Amino acid sequence: MNRRHFVFAAGASSTTVAVTVAGQTAGEDVDAAVRRVVERYVEAREARDAGSIEPLFTADADQLVSDGTWRRSRDQLVQGMLESSRKNPAQRSIDVESVRLLADDVALADGRYVHKAQPESEGQNRQMWTSITLKRGPDGWRIAAIRNMLPAGAPAR
Repeated sequence: MNRRHFVFAAGASSTTVAVTVAGQTAGEDVDAAVRRVVERYVEAREARDAGSIEPLFTADADQLVSDGTWRRSRDQLVQGMLESSRKNPAQRSIDVESVRLLADDVALADGRYVHKAQPESEGQNRQMWTSITLKRGPDGWRIAAIRNMLPAGAPAR
């Protein structure tokens, strides 16, 4: 399997997808398409760009973050992400380790999620795991759910 590392940065099936708003290209397989959505999510999140984050998610998307906060709906996700980035400046990265097709239109991407604290902040580096569930619709692959987890024994923040 070919792993890619993206700085707020982000397999496997041979199913093909069409050109979509989420950034896939004609002929791109599910693995590559899902990885590209994760990459775009990381880029938009790092840019703190609500207009780029929002279209990557389904309207009913949700996110359970490592401190136990549950964000429900695309609007809550976007606002929560922007606020989190403001409060906790860090260089975020996701290294997708696997993509599994759970159904023709549902995929699960699992990977390492790292917050690298900025020198001027008082934060610490955090190494976590993330599971991202994506759903394919008429507009292509979109994120339906994110679960961020701290490894067992790691202090929650």
